[in-house]
Amino acid sequence: MGRRVLSRSAPTERVAGPYSGRRIALLTQHGKERVIGPALAAALDCRVELAIGFDTDLLGTFTRDIPRAGSQFEAARKKARIGMELSGLPLGLASEGSFGPDPMAGMLPWNVELLVFIDDERGIEVTGMAQQLTRFAHLLTDDWEQAGQFARQAGFPEHHLVVRLQGQDDPRIEKGIATWAALEAAFLRARAQADNGQVFMENDLRAHAHPTRMDVIRLAAADLAAKLNSLCPACGTPGFQVMERLSGLPCADCGAPTREIRADIHGCLKCAHRETHARAGVEHADPGRCDYCNP
Repeated sequence: MGRRVLSRSAPTERVAGPYSGRRIALLTQHGKERVIGPALAAALDCRVELAIGFDTDLLGTFTRDIPRAGSQFEAARKKARIGMELSGLPLGLASEGSFGPDPMAGMLPWNVELLVFIDDERGIEVTGMAQQLTRFAHLLTDDWEQAGQFARQAGFPEHHLVVRLQGQDDPRIEKGIATWAALEAAFLRARAQADNGQVFMENDLRAHAHPTRMDVIRLAAADLAAKLNSLCPACGTPGFQVMERLSGLPCADCGAPTREIRADIHGCLKCAHRETHARAGVEHADPGRCDYCNP
């Protein structure tokens, strides 16, 4: 009996994506390139290059000494444009974060991160987003022991702190405090100089000073990369993504349409191509979400 020979297929070559080998400008001064660069390089085979020569704090600060003009999206877009101008590249991106109460109960600290990518060659903008629970705390006190307890709860020293005199709006501020010795010294200085003897402490929300925020930026970069690798079936433009969601998923008990999502409409940023995709693995809504069964 003859010997059976198993054939081996040739290794599959990686198909070059729309941004393979391309240079992309990133404007940041708070270390975001450490997570954005590797995420996009791995997914897109591109090279993220740091754009320098502009102080991004001029567009707004989390410590409120310089208010942000416009929306979160507008700020990120403006940063991306400035980075493209500084580098002379047709591709650019930038990120912008926001902090506030969670969108469900409105009681927990929440961080939303946006990455805006601009491709002037194709005339498109693509946005990546991620959001999650975060560290966003503050305290007004004149007691060092209470201040130390707050610092530990705020994730210090991994998460840096900000100290200012008297209250949250006082312009006298120390940022980037990252050691216990520096924190105690800043606290004692502020307490001695404050008219009311009070010290206001809060998390430093800049990306390089806030590891939890940096994790959310990494997730937003992954979301952006997935969208850029999603090409329009009709014209091949990157960024083929969900444009609209359709409600009306039928109730599992009565069959009536609910407000739960039944399908996503994917669309192209350039042409009119659209596709409707039913939610995978979801055929019925929980009766608890039905306005008829659970009015």
